[in-house]
Order: sequence, then structure tokens, then C-alpha cells
Amino acid sequence: MLTLFILTLQCYIASSAILYSLKHHHNNLHHQRPMIHANQTTCALFVGTWIPDDTYPFYQSSNCPMIDPQFNCKMFGRPDSDYLRYRWRPLNCELPRFNGVQFLMGMKGKSIMFVGDSLGRNQWESLICMIYNEVPQTQTQLVRGVPLSTFRFLDYGVTLSFYKAPFLVDVDVVQGKRVLKLEEIDVNGDAWKNVDILSFNSGHWWTHEGSLQGWDYIELGGKYYQDMDRLAAMERGLKTWANWVDSKVDKSRTKVFFLGISPSHINPNEWTSGVTTASSKNCYGETGPISSTGTAYPGVFPEQMKVIDMVIREMNYPVYLLDITMLSAFRKDAHPSVYSGDLSPQQRANPIYSDCSHWCLPGLPDTWNELFYTTLFY
Repeated sequence: MLTLFILTLQCYIASSAILYSLKHHHNNLHHQRPMIHANQTTCALFVGTWIPDDTYPFYQSSNCPMIDPQFNCKMFGRPDSDYLRYRWRPLNCELPRFNGVQFLMGMKGKSIMFVGDSLGRNQWESLICMIYNEVPQTQTQLVRGVPLSTFRFLDYGVTLSFYKAPFLVDVDVVQGKRVLKLEEIDVNGDAWKNVDILSFNSGHWWTHEGSLQGWDYIELGGKYYQDMDRLAAMERGLKTWANWVDSKVDKSRTKVFFLGISPSHINPNEWTSGVTTASSKNCYGETGPISSTGTAYPGVFPEQMKVIDMVIREMNYPVYLLDITMLSAFRKDAHPSVYSGDLSPQQRANPIYSDCSHWCLPGLPDTWNELFYTTLFY
């Protein structure tokens, strides 16, 4: 019986040949250079600089029909606003200004689905707000659920959905135990079929430990493990996702995107040269971007991004990597910090409660969607 088999393998150590092979493979990633993506001209969309721009933001949180409390920084008392007024300028070009009506007309009758973790939800809510700001009188419909939530612009027949799947591959519950199935994607994949635009993301949950860990057991090659090398597990899971895209997605109908790793700002040494102050404990109290020309990554480049880069390179399907990792790394000022949800005054005064992983809305994910819009229509 499967449940008994799992329980008898609680102490099974991750030392099989397949695990050794995976670990050896991911170790080679340290010698790979990340891709720099550009369009068909000399414009490098994901390399550039942040410049002040008083025409931003695109919307106010009070005018958007939906922003989760964890992203709604103004509602929960963030006093500064300069972080809202920065525009991304790519190398050798300017981004076209986002146009919500053009987006709806271009996507008329089509469906867009964001699949992944809460960073994908961050982007999904941002896009809804950006569009709604320009067509506030249009008929809409919101259906919240788990794992699927859907927002519809009814007058245009445009559907924007978010499907929660932090690992992309399936997680089954067996006798109360969560089993992360690195080689299965059938349950999740069924929900992604027949969508016109698919945008995936995954990364942060693979490294979570303790109470934040998203599984009790990992299934691989018919065996069950309590743990294994995390990057090796991520690589195997993403290859399962890649095989699904290569074999199940209709290239003539569906465009597929992958959102790069969204960086966290939990280590102030990455922007203070090792000198910390009372206002530089993680992203707490940060009100301006990291100064940079946008050509070198500040801090330690995320190892998960190297895995994503490698997997996408090996695919047959032309997945577009929305490579927001470096441009987002400069924005230490754009996280909710202690303005995330209903914290007490005592908690707001303590940097330990800072959310330095998600992003305020309005805010940085709006730029992700400017880039998304650019790659769709230009």
C-alpha cells in the first residue's frame, strides 16, 4: 500500500544513483553564464537603468478592484511614495507606454493565465489594476478560488487567471502527508490546457525549510525522500514541466512565458558594502533603489535562475524568459516591508516582520507587465 510504503521510507537517505546524477548536473550550473535577452533590434529590454518619472504610477491602490492585503502598502500605512515614481529604461531604447485599451483589444476573446507562486499572483493583480484603471466603467467579474482565481473583462471577452502551483509539478496528499511528485504534472496540467497565453513562475518554494516547506516527502523514480539537494529537485521538477510544455502545448495557438526569479532583499550587505545601520536591516526602511547602471548584478545571483535558464535552453518549445531578475534586484525600496497586512504598531517597528520578497502594488510588478505588454505587442 502506498501510504505504508511512504511511512517505511521516512529515513531513506538521498544517496541513489539518480540523485547523485542530478546533484552533479546542477553543480555544473555554477559554470554557466545567465542569458541576456534582447528583442530583434539593438534594444536589450532587461538591461538598463531606473529613472525618476512623475507620470508614474499607472493607478492608485484605492482605485483597483482587487489588491491583496500583503501587497497593499498604502492601505497599511506606508508613508513614502518615491518608490512609485520610477521608470525602467532599457539599454538603447524606451519601453512603449502601457495602454490598457490596446491590451484588451489585442487580447479580445482570449485567455491569459499566470501559474506559479505568490509572485505570479503579484503580477496577475498588477496587470488587472493597470488595465482596469483605463476602463473603469467596463463590466467585470471576479471569481476567487484555490488553486484557480479568475478575473474577466466581460465587454472584451478577456480572461485573466491565476493558478496557484508553486512547484508547477503536482503535490498530492496521502494520509495527511504532502508528497511532491517531481515527475508528475497531470493534475495541474489539465487546468492549463486551451489557454492562449501562459505565464509560469517557480523558484522560492524550492528552498523553503521548516514550517515554510511545501512538502513532507518528495517522490522521484518510484522512491520517497524526506529531503534532497534543493536545486537538483527544482531541476528535475522543471524538466517535467518543460516536457509537458513541449508535448502538450499547441505552438500555433499558445504563447508561453516564464517569469525570472524575483529577488528578495533580506541581506543589506548587498547594497551597504557590509556597513549596516538602523534603517538597513533587510529591506526595512529602504526608500530608494540601489544605484547602478544596470549592467552588473548587485549581490549574489540567484542559483534558481541558473536552473531555469538551463531548462529553458534545452526545450523545443520557444518559451520566452521574462528576465526581470536583475532589474528587480536594484529595487530594494519596492517591497511591502512592514506595510504588509494588519500588523500591530509594535510589529511595524520591528524589522523582523518585514516582507522583503513580495512587492507593493502599485509598484515593481507594473514594470514586469510593461515588459510583458512590450513582448506581446511590439
